[in-house]
Order: sequence, then structure tokens, then C-alpha cells
Amino acid sequence: MSETANPKPAGGLKAWLTSDTPGSRWQARAINLWFAWSDLVRNPLAVVGLVIITLLILMAVFAPLIASDPPNQQNLANRLMAPGVGGHLLGTDELGRDIWSRIVYGSRVTLQVVALVALTAPVFGLVVGTVAGTIGGWTDRVLMRITDIFLAFPRLILALAFVAALGPGIVNAIFAIALTAWPPYARVARAETLSVRRADYIAAARLQGAGTLRIITGHIMPMCLSSVIIRVTLDMAGIILTAAGLGFLGLGAQPPLAEWGAMISTGRQYLLSNWWVATMPGLAILIVSLGFNLLGDSLRDVLDPRGAQR
Repeated sequence: MSETANPKPAGGLKAWLTSDTPGSRWQARAINLWFAWSDLVRNPLAVVGLVIITLLILMAVFAPLIASDPPNQQNLANRLMAPGVGGHLLGTDELGRDIWSRIVYGSRVTLQVVALVALTAPVFGLVVGTVAGTIGGWTDRVLMRITDIFLAFPRLILALAFVAALGPGIVNAIFAIALTAWPPYARVARAETLSVRRADYIAAARLQGAGTLRIITGHIMPMCLSSVIIRVTLDMAGIILTAAGLGFLGLGAQPPLAEWGAMISTGRQYLLSNWWVATMPGLAILIVSLGFNLLGDSLRDVLDPRGAQR
């Protein structure tokens, strides 16, 4: 049967996705994805994590419709109003800005940080780890010693050093976080590479004339993807906290941009008298971090059941 022929059984799409005899490679991959998704949604904690992350994305996309006021609109007559007073769901800050609206728009900054770091650091770490594990020798030693140097410093401290050198700002903060986030992915990818590089299918690919680059990109990297995806999801909470920490110290998003860490920084002086100014963005960070952790744990159980049992 050809690769393009995908006849669907009479039972419909679900029967096609649960077939024991896939008619093509594409159908086999679809079946694997379907069973992985079925295992994931059977876990209530995974559903909670998915709901939180989905709400974060919807909040960022539809921020102008969800927010009750412009995020930077000041009204000193309404400063430090308690939650629920004057039509302000979560109260107002020291400049009379609506905290709910600033949290909603701050989700855009958080999602931007998460997306850009997730698209850069894991990819670079995957390349470094698979190259080091496949080639070995001096290449492996040099790349892993560089990785060890980055791992020797706490992530936040190293990010602070990079931002201090580059200058404050959300773009520089994202760049600094990506620079400090790649070493764990390199370690994970190298460990996976060492476990599969002497496999029979790798040897068969070499006998067929496949070069090192083709073996890395076509055979080894796909085997490392599940571990990297799990690590990415589990690392998102740490990335959010690092971005919030930089914002708290004034090195991340700059005023008047709404960012959760910067909101906590400006509200800490009112913590005892007007607790909601710093507490509400702190709760937003807590809930989103919890969502990524719940999803990451569930993905680990689905994509790497042996690692979960260990």
C-alpha cells in the first residue's frame, strides 16, 4: 500500500485512529498521537494544567476584550481601591490603574517570554547535546565543559549578569533567559544520544552511506524530542519566575509596560496596608507556574513512562 493511501474504515475517524493495522506511516503517527492524547486527558491534573495554559493564551490573545480598562490608564482619585470597589475587580494600584487589566495585559508579556525562550533555548541545547554525544572525543569534551560552566552559576544570577551587560528591557531579558536556559537541554539530549548512538538502526544507516549530519538530524534528534519536550514544559515555571525576578529588580519589562514581576515590585511597599497590589500579580504567577508544572508531570508520564517509574 502506498504512503499516500489512507483509506478510512467504515467506523469513521475514531476507528481509523484506533486501528491495529495502520495503512501508512502517517496513520501510524496519528494513532500514536491519539493514544498519547487519550492518556493525557484521562489524568485530571493534566486537564487542569491544560485549562490554565489555554486560559493564559486566550487572555493574551483577547486582552482588549477581557480587560475592563486600558492597562496604563491612571486615575489618582481611585488609587489603592480595594478589590470589588468602584467596579475594579481586583482593585487599583498606587496610580489608580486597574490591576485586573494590568494582569490581563501582563499575560502577553509572560506568553512572549515563554514562547521565545521555548523556541530558542531547547533547540540550541538539542543541537549541542546531540552533536556532542554523536561525535564524541574532543568535541564532546569542549561542548560539555562549556555546558558545565553555564550550569555552575544559578540561572537568575547568570541572567542578571547578562541583562546588566546588555541593558534593561524585555528583549534583553528574554535573550538573557534563553542564554541561561539551554544547558539542561544539552545534558538531556547528550544522555539520550549516548543511549541510542550504537543502536542497530544507527549502524544500518551508516552502512547505507548516511553521513553524521543526516544521522543526527534524521535519527538521533527525533529520539531525543520527547525528553526535551518534557523538560521544556517543566522548565516553563522556572522561566516565568526568572522573568518575574528580572522585572521585580527593574531589569526586565520597563514602565509603563504591564509585567507581573514589575507589578509585585511596585506593590511591595503597600503589602501590609494594601495587600492586593502585590498579591494579585503574585497569584497570577503562582497559577500559571502551577499549570505548566501539572502539564509537565503528566507529559512525563505519557511520553516517558519508564522515566516516570524511576
